[in-house]
Amino acid sequence: MRALVVDDSRAMRMILKRILTTEGFSVSEAGNGREALDVLETLGAEDTTPELALVDWNMPEMNGLEFIKAVRGDARYGDMTLMMVTTESEHSQIVRALAAGAHEYVIKPFTGDGIVEKLDLMGLRPESRIA
Repeated sequence: MRALVVDDSRAMRMILKRILTTEGFSVSEAGNGREALDVLETLGAEDTTPELALVDWNMPEMNGLEFIKAVRGDARYGDMTLMMVTTESEHSQIVRALAAGAHEYVIKPFTGDGIVEKLDLMGLRPESRIA
């Protein structure tokens, strides 16, 4: 399975990439929503569109909510599962993200187990990794 991690923090991308790689994902990265759309174009051309994207909310150029709306507006990515991973913890922000098309919402700080639990909940954990 393939995943895309979208966060302007290199450290956060590295943490999420490590969690996902351990769970059997091949991971691509982007530093903001605009860059992530470019990555999706490239991967789509190679017929390797990610099944999952973990997206931060607060990023320059194009934030996570704008990215989710853009992805949801493109039929090519209709099957992609979107998970917000952000410091935004207000109920109204969670509602906005889910209404825009996010499937799950994780508030930073998080644990690796918390991310894995969300993957399990969404049926996205590669079968070979499930104990």
